[in-house]
Amino acid sequence: MTLSVALTCVGGQLPAHADPAGSAGPDNADFETGDLSGWQVVAGDAFSVTDATTYWGGAFNKHGTRFLSGFVSKGDDATGEVRSSTFRLDSATMSFLVSGGWNPDRLYVALVRASDGEVLAKQSGMDDEALVRVTWDTSAWRGQDVYLRIVDNATGGWGHINADDFRVTDATKADNGLTFNRLSQQGQPAKAAPGAADYATDPLRPQFHYTPYQGWINDPNGLIQWNGRHQLFSQFYPDAPKWGPMHWAHADSSDGVHWRNLPVALAPPAPASATDASGIFSGSAVDDHGTLTAVYTISTDTGAHPGATPETVGIATSRDGVTFTPYTGNPVIAAPPDGSEAGFRDPYVFRDPSDGLWKLVIGSGHGGHGRAQLYSSKDLRAWTYVGVLAEGDGTTGAMWECPNLFQLGGKWVLLVSADNTDYAYVGTFDGKRFTPEKVSRLDAGPDLYAAQHYRDAGGRDLLIGWMDNWNAKEPTRVDGWAGAQTITRQLFLKPDGTVGSRPIAQADRLHTGAPRTTPAGQVTAPKELARGDALDLRATVDVGRSKASGFTLKLRSSAAEGAELRYDLATHVLTLDTTNAGYGSGGTWSATVLPDQAGRLDLRVLVDRSSLEVFTADGTALTARVYPRYQESDQVTLVPSGGAVQLTQARAWPMGSTWNG
Repeated sequence: MTLSVALTCVGGQLPAHADPAGSAGPDNADFETGDLSGWQVVAGDAFSVTDATTYWGGAFNKHGTRFLSGFVSKGDDATGEVRSSTFRLDSATMSFLVSGGWNPDRLYVALVRASDGEVLAKQSGMDDEALVRVTWDTSAWRGQDVYLRIVDNATGGWGHINADDFRVTDATKADNGLTFNRLSQQGQPAKAAPGAADYATDPLRPQFHYTPYQGWINDPNGLIQWNGRHQLFSQFYPDAPKWGPMHWAHADSSDGVHWRNLPVALAPPAPASATDASGIFSGSAVDDHGTLTAVYTISTDTGAHPGATPETVGIATSRDGVTFTPYTGNPVIAAPPDGSEAGFRDPYVFRDPSDGLWKLVIGSGHGGHGRAQLYSSKDLRAWTYVGVLAEGDGTTGAMWECPNLFQLGGKWVLLVSADNTDYAYVGTFDGKRFTPEKVSRLDAGPDLYAAQHYRDAGGRDLLIGWMDNWNAKEPTRVDGWAGAQTITRQLFLKPDGTVGSRPIAQADRLHTGAPRTTPAGQVTAPKELARGDALDLRATVDVGRSKASGFTLKLRSSAAEGAELRYDLATHVLTLDTTNAGYGSGGTWSATVLPDQAGRLDLRVLVDRSSLEVFTADGTALTARVYPRYQESDQVTLVPSGGAVQLTQARAWPMGSTWNG
């Protein structure tokens, strides 16, 4: 990494070469001079120009060879401000690259009107170093003289901001001729009751998956069908698109796929200090004689509350399914049992058919091994510790989060979450102890975590998971939101005795028109199967009659980017590759999937604006978030390798919005 810095002026005066009238944009808009020529250092020493290409998490994604960094010269504790030359704004759009910390009040790029100093638009980073393209609608200010301010008034972790490639001319077009997806907080204004049209504005927001309109979500909580409607609660922080003091967001649905926002169900108490992170962590919900009862983790920040127990269990009740009242006797479990030093959270409650008691499974860990602890109760308020329900050997994590215990296909299943993976143990349960017989990953992709099971009125075993993970990049933070939940899935036991899943049948209700159909035939060259950013693709390949060595389904693809779903006919390995899928985290994930007895491989892929959920007929699933850079990245193409692929049929339905209740 090399640095090249030039401080071109000081104080509040414009650089001498600034041309307020008629310039096409700011001087040195791409920092390719290697220094700060054309930019005024207003304050501090945070900013410098660098030609660094990579950081600890990947590439910077800069344009050209250099960019402006608020970190590499002086680190996070440095502060400062730089200002561009003044220029005439003659375009209806302006775009630029931004990264670094998310802190709209202290870290931002601002467009400022020169005549009166009014800030016209602002944009912060996203707590990641990889630069993301932001586009502003500047049509209201055309013909006005403006300048840019880049401000770093933050210190500590993520206390910096980076920028590059400010474009006024051809602001929406990339060098490769493709069109940038238009991202910015400017495009997602705050609304008390957003509708489907508001959710549709963002080109990276999934359209048939639950997301927060603004703010952050992670674990799904309290899944239950109550009074005929599916209830979905989510870990939620409303004030920023990143983790914070946790609330429970709430939505319900008539069919498990169309959601209606409801008021926040649970909120933490008023903070004791500005840094108090106490909150309402994950849990479950049950129907207690007609009363909807939430059972959850009370998380107390011991830094703000010295001497408090960090994690306890509380309950809250609702008669109308909207307003929840915390139990006056909380916490109902006031301290963890011995051997829980790794944590004590995420209670999952069910009625045990063997003795009729309520049972509560809660996540823990001891000695480097994940644990699930077990309690019993007659009334959901007085709980008796039963013992250690199950314990891992260390290969499935040192702390088991979000445990679920339920019956499935004549067996008992214990789901646990650890190390950004959900594991499904299948075995037996005697009322006190779970004995595992098989274990597998619940989803072979990178982006399913903290999944929760519930049984609907028809007896189906259903599941929703957080469609993300703790290591994932979150480029949607530039639009003010982060996190999504999977499609509702139905669980079943696979022929090998492990847990499989598929979308619930009601997902077909999201279809908005007739499918695009590709008839049976040999495919010897790339063949487009569909186009769109929200699709339900179903394709069958006759592996036995194919002469190819393999094939690839290119997903959310264009000439410049795309994910790949590859299948090797000899090894039967199915691989999801997102290394060139746009912004966000990239990688490859694989599972072995055998053709059926007739030699066919059935694939179903739910394609949404920033997600892929792959399902095979045997119940294998691979889920990943993808964030395309370009509007043209909407193609699904079948590409054979080493010969002809025998396609039995492919159909792709356009999918509609989940936001109509």
